[in-house]
Amino acid sequence: ICPDHGIIWRDDPSKIIKLYDKWSKQEPTNKVVVIFDSMWESTTKMARSITSGIESEDVNVRLMNTRKWHRSDILTEIIEAGALIVGSPTLNNNIFPVIADVMTYIKGLRPQNKIAAAFGSYGWSGEAVKILNKEFTEMKLDIIDDGIRVQYVPTEDDLNNCFDLGVKIAKTLKERL
Repeated sequence: ICPDHGIIWRDDPSKIIKLYDKWSKQEPTNKVVVIFDSMWESTTKMARSITSGIESEDVNVRLMNTRKWHRSDILTEIIEAGALIVGSPTLNNNIFPVIADVMTYIKGLRPQNKIAAAFGSYGWSGEAVKILNKEFTEMKLDIIDDGIRVQYVPTEDDLNNCFDLGVKIAKTLKERL
């Protein structure tokens, strides 16, 4: 098998055909991918709290900071996930540039059958969550929450709300499997 790009499959071509068949169906699994970036660690704290909420419901979760993971590796994780959760601080009335890059990459691969939610921190305007939700809508993902916006540093109440969002994500995903 000689694809347009990538390796040539000479041995056991049925193996890669089965994998491509599986990937093309994009059937959701008991897995959530939380991707985020942060300027001053506020969005990081939110991401960790959401992740803890997901884990509390025995759902697999992959927490991925875009500064530490290449977008191709992030997409590899998203392929089989049942939920995509994205966190971004607001910068200049927009989502953080690295998150914008990853979202463009995700959008190009047309994910399907996923639930989605957004979260983020901001100093003045706070548009990131709204922009992320618009992108989820354009991708036809099922937004299960309006998202969480926190001004400056998250309080204990904010982090509890993030934890609760994680629980909601996990429960919603389990209901759909």
